[in-house]
Amino acid sequence: MTRLWNRRRRLFTGHGAAMKLRSPLAPSPARVPRRTPSASARFWVLSFLLTGILAAQPKVGALKVQGNVYLIYGAGSNITMQAGDQAVVLVDSGPASMTEKVRRAIRTVSSRPISLIISTAFDRDHTSGNGALAKGGFYMFASPNETRPEAAKVSHLRVLERMSAENSGIPEADWPGDTYDDPDWKLYANDEPLILEHPLAAHSDGDTIVFFRRSDVISMGDIFDSDHYPVIDAKNGGSLAGILKTINHVLKDIAIPKANEEGGTYIIPGHGRVCDRTDLTNYRDMLSVIRDRIQDLVSKGATLDQVKKARPTFDYDGGYGADSGPWTTDMFVEAVYRELGGKAK
Repeated sequence: MTRLWNRRRRLFTGHGAAMKLRSPLAPSPARVPRRTPSASARFWVLSFLLTGILAAQPKVGALKVQGNVYLIYGAGSNITMQAGDQAVVLVDSGPASMTEKVRRAIRTVSSRPISLIISTAFDRDHTSGNGALAKGGFYMFASPNETRPEAAKVSHLRVLERMSAENSGIPEADWPGDTYDDPDWKLYANDEPLILEHPLAAHSDGDTIVFFRRSDVISMGDIFDSDHYPVIDAKNGGSLAGILKTINHVLKDIAIPKANEEGGTYIIPGHGRVCDRTDLTNYRDMLSVIRDRIQDLVSKGATLDQVKKARPTFDYDGGYGADSGPWTTDMFVEAVYRELGGKAK
């Protein structure tokens, strides 16, 4: 009897109420072998982590907008590309660090040489790839007396003046070689009219917007940023008034919706997604509301700190605001405040 009791007692483990029955065939917990990850398991874990890291890197690619026009995305700033039987035309070239990725994206669409690079402004995130991308192209304005082994680089005259200034530090290879100083310049490439227009005092004093007339696409540069408040480069002649005037001109005179204010003319901003007329209208309305709010505060004698505390952009910050980076919400508010006659301090 005692022997039977001892055998039953050994079938239990634990203490007190936590005791539970254990099979006499089960190995002792202390003797369970410790498992370590196999080489194969470690490989798959590392592969998974590496895939996540690579996926987080910006991908540069080409998206067809309509007609002959594509958006080169992921390069830090938007690049508009027209591809046809004659050549490739670019609006802006992106940062120099992304040049090879941009070139590969172009080659997924066309093997034709680049013949023309149009700069919408002199900002380096839009122009520092000019020299490298122009190499190996052909000069669009070639004549029997002049040929060049590179693409033509075009901008408004103000861009050349800024980039070639004595202390600019910008290499000559990135400078535009062909400029215009009139309100517009009409070109023709790949069986399509290209209309270059120079807005006065918008993002800066050297802006160009490009209208691909047959494809019905407008490239607006940094006058329009669908993800942020527009950069107002006041030191170089920029103004909110000029930005709004340019947007109103595009809405009234160029962009036409297909139906119910959707589709039709597509608009490529300097940063952000492809938009249509309704998107640009909403952007215009947002800027107008913020301008009027700040103007009201300025008319009441509010200081810059008081205007910032009033948060005139509050209900739009979720879509366009930024607390860090090269252009923040506070910087936008201050630029508008100064332009509207706010006090120096």
